Amino acid sequence: MAGVLIVTGGSRGIGAATAKLGAARGYRVAVNYNRNPASAEAVVKEIEQSGGRAIAIQADVSREADVVRLFETVDRELGRVSALFNNAGVIHRMKPITDFAEAELAEMWRVNITSQFLCAREAAKRMSTKLGGEGGAIVNMSSAAARLGGANGSLAYAASKGAIDTFTTGLALELAPQGIRVTGVRPGLIDTTIHNDMGDPDRLAKLRPTVPLGRTGRVEEVAEAVLWLLSPQASYVTNTIIDIGGGR
Repeated sequence: MAGVLIVTGGSRGIGAATAKLGAARGYRVAVNYNRNPASAEAVVKEIEQSGGRAIAIQADVSREADVVRLFETVDRELGRVSALFNNAGVIHRMKPITDFAEAELAEMWRVNITSQFLCAREAAKRMSTKLGGEGGAIVNMSSAAARLGGANGSLAYAASKGAIDTFTTGLALELAPQGIRVTGVRPGLIDTTIHNDMGDPDRLAKLRPTVPLGRTGRVEEVAEAVLWLLSPQASYVTNTIIDIGGGR
C-alpha cells in the first residue's frame, strides 16, 4: 500500500479527482468534507467499487477542534497519515474592493489560510522524523490568481492564495530536516463549479482565449500533478509550486 492520504475539501472538483486517483495509486484515502455528505459518500463509493479503501469525514478544517478530530479519526480508521493534500478553500463572488466587508475577509483568511496551517500542523506531528514519524509529503492548494493578482473581482481570493505561496516556501524549509517534503500547485482555468460560486458561469468561455494552449484544464490533470508531488518519484522535490494553467 502507498500509505494514507488525506484530501481536505475532497467531495468535489479537484479534491474529488485527487482522492479517486490517490486510491487508484494504492493510498487509503480520507475524503474530508464540510457541508456536502452526499457528494463525499459518492466519492467513497466510487473508490470502494474500484477496490480501494476510503472513508468520508466531516470537518470544518478552518476550526482547530475539527482538524484535531479529523486527524484522530484517520489515525483510528486508516492509520498514520503519510500524504496530505491541503485543498479545502472558498471563493467569493466577483466584486471590487469597495464592496468587501470585514466579516467576508475574515472568512476568506480563515478558510483559505488558517485551515492549511492547522492541517499541516497535525500532519507534521505525525510525519516528522524528529517526533518518531516516518516522513511524508504535503501539497498545498494555491492558484494562478496568486501570480495574476485577481484584478477585476477576485482580489481577496488572490491575496489568500498569495499567502499560501509564502506558507509553502516557509513550511518546506522548516520541515525538510524532518523528512517532510512540502510543495504546492497553482491551477489556472480548470473546468470546475468554482466559477459558478464566483457568480460568473461564463467565465471559462470568456477567458479561454487568454490560455496559450487554447483550452481549459481538467480536474484530472491537476490531480496527476498532486499525486506525482506526493509520490516517491518526486523524492528530491520540495519548496516548489507547479503552475497548471496551460501557459497562462
